[in-house]
Formats: sequence, structure tokens, C-alpha cells
Amino acid sequence: MLKTMGRMSIVLFLLLVITVPVNARETVKDTISTQKKVHSPHKATIYSLILPGLGQAYNKKYWKIPLIYIGFGTIGYSINWNNGYYQIFQKAYKDLTDNDAGTTSYEDLFNPGDLSNPTRYSQVKDQLSRGADYYRRNRDLLIISAFGFYALNIIDASVDAHLFDFDISDDLTFNWQPSIIQFDSQKVFCINCTINF
Repeated sequence: MLKTMGRMSIVLFLLLVITVPVNARETVKDTISTQKKVHSPHKATIYSLILPGLGQAYNKKYWKIPLIYIGFGTIGYSINWNNGYYQIFQKAYKDLTDNDAGTTSYEDLFNPGDLSNPTRYSQVKDQLSRGADYYRRNRDLLIISAFGFYALNIIDASVDAHLFDFDISDDLTFNWQPSIIQFDSQKVFCINCTINF
């Protein structure tokens, strides 16, 4: 019985020794991600579509956000200013052409003089019409430029996101300097460009 007990203890000891290295090889998966987060240009574009400047915030270019809103504010103010003058000139034109003596808003813009003279009347009418057209045109162009500025905001966020991981090392340089070259027995001024990468 002691022999069998001794053999069993040897077998048990060997089983323990054999299984320990097997268990030691099993590793628990690492919960910390070592993969670098990919910066998504699509996400930056969508963010800028939703709210101007949000794509720039996603790209961590926070200094661009005030510039975007200053641009939109300036365009909005200019649209409002031109629309106000358009309304004034349009009302003055309507008041001049309605043949009602009580409506004289055109006199606030300038002194029309004697409107009983047909030549003077047509001059004043033409000036009011051109003024209204001028301010309406400016207002409409500014509305178009607001859409262009919005598109520029989206393009900036997308391009900046594409270049987010772009490596700019100290070895990358671009130098230019004025130079003189000999061309057909004449000296010609030119620009010498040097690119190192």
C-alpha cells in the first residue's frame, strides 16, 4: 500500500508539474487597447455639416472656431444692412410712383426738387430704382457668399482631418531665393526653389 501510495504521489506530483506550465502559458487578454485611434475625415465633415466649427473642434483646431463665427457674423450683418437700404429705396420708389401726396418717404433720401417736371420725375424714379437694384444685388450676393463660406468651413474641416496624422519632420524644408541665370548670352532674373525631404 505504501508503494502504491508512493507511486500515486509521484504521479500526482508529475501531473501538477506538467499542468503548471500549461496554465502559466494561458494569458488573459489585455483590456487596454494598444491600437491608435484613427482620426476620421468623414466624422469631421459630418460635424461641420451639423454645426459650423464643430469639425474644427474635432480636429483640435480651436483657434479657427472664432474666425468662422466672425465670418458668419460679418456676412449676416452685411446682409441685414443691405436689406435695410433695399427696403428704404423700394418703399421710396413705391411712394414716388403711387401718385399719393401723403407718401413722401423719397424726400428722406434726397431733395427731389420739382417733380412736376417730367424729366426730373424720371431722373428721381431712375435713381430710386437703381438704388433698390444695387442693394438687392449686394444682399443676394452676400447670401450666396454665406453658403460659400459654409462650404469652405466644411472643406477646411475635411482637409484638416485628412492631414491630421501627417508627419511634418524637421527634415522637410522649402526654400526659395532670387537668382540670376545665363540664358542666350543674357542674364535673366529667376526664382531658385529648393525642396528637402
